[in-house]
Amino acid sequence: DISVALADQAAAAALHFCRGKGWRVSASVVDRDGVLKAMQRADGAGPHTVDASRQKAYTAVSAHNSTSAMLEMIQKNPAAANLSMIDGFLILGGGLPIRVGDTVIGAIGVGGAPGGQFDEQCAQAGIDKISDRLK
Repeated sequence: DISVALADQAAAAALHFCRGKGWRVSASVVDRDGVLKAMQRADGAGPHTVDASRQKAYTAVSAHNSTSAMLEMIQKNPAAANLSMIDGFLILGGGLPIRVGDTVIGAIGVGGAPGGQFDEQCAQAGIDKISDRLK
């Protein structure tokens, strides 16, 4: 599993990256079971961003896939649209699995940037910050 220390550092790095772009977001990191390990909310971030970030992380760890890839799949395959009905899932860009090799050990979700693709950039910055220490 991802440690609390690394989860906190990833969330902080995601917020820092977003802040540099002028975006006020929340970032959540969950472990491999979808349990929240760390959450940070930037000053001025909307209240909805807290749950959005957690749900994106939960969705990414559950599916072992990015939420943007899941969104694209649903758009191309309407039969997959029912995925959005799974309790706790939020299929909007901004959730990324955290991997050690091929093993998913957690996920990070970001909410509050002006689009899912930008939330995902912030989430990736969080992963990049800790990637050299993932074991």
